Amino acid sequence: MKKTPSDKILMLLKMRGQVTAQSIAEELSITKEGARKHLVNLAGDNLIKSTAVSEGVGRPSTYYSLTDKGLSNFPDTHAEITVQLLQSIKKLLGENALDLLINDREANVYSKYEKATQKTNSIEEKLSVVVKKRTEEGYMAEWKKEGKDYLLIENHCPICAAATQCQGFCKSELKNFQQLFGEKFSVERKQHIVSGGDRCTYLIKEI
Repeated sequence: MKKTPSDKILMLLKMRGQVTAQSIAEELSITKEGARKHLVNLAGDNLIKSTAVSEGVGRPSTYYSLTDKGLSNFPDTHAEITVQLLQSIKKLLGENALDLLINDREANVYSKYEKATQKTNSIEEKLSVVVKKRTEEGYMAEWKKEGKDYLLIENHCPICAAATQCQGFCKSELKNFQQLFGEKFSVERKQHIVSGGDRCTYLIKEI
C-alpha cells in the first residue's frame, strides 16, 4: 500500500524523534506550507505534539514529535501473547527455563548475524549489514559516524513487551553486538527504549 504524506511524516518522526516543519518539507520534497498542513491535521488527530525550542537569538523553533497515540502506530509484535507466554514459562518451568530460552535465542541470532557479516571488510560494511538485518526484523535501524566513533540506532523495538517483562533479552542483544563487532571495538548502550528512551542507541568505539 502506498504511503500518504501523513504516513511518511509519522515514520520520519519515529526515526528522528523531533523534527521541524522545514526538515519535514525537505525530507518529503514538499513545500513548508504543505508540511504544516499535514502537521495541523496530525495534531488534530492527537498523533503529534509540538514543542518550542530556543536556539539562541530570534524566535524559538517549533519541533514536532509523536504522542503516545502516534507511537501506537508502531506496535510491539504480538505483545500480549508474548508476555503471557513468558509469564507461563516462568511460573511453570522456573527462571532457569527462561534463561535457557533467552540463551538459545541469543545463540541463534548471533549465528545469523555472524554468517551475514562474515564477508565484510570494515566496520562500516558490517554496520550496514547489521542495520539491514535489524530493519528487516522491525527495529527501524540506522548507523551514523560521529568523529572516530559509530552509533548504531534502533528507532523501534518489536520485542519491547518481552524485553520489559524480562530484560535478559536486552542483555543478550548487547552481548551479541559486543561479540559481533569483535575485540577491537567496545559497544556501550547509551539509550534504551525499555528504560524510557525514544530509541536504543549503541556507541561503538575502537579500542
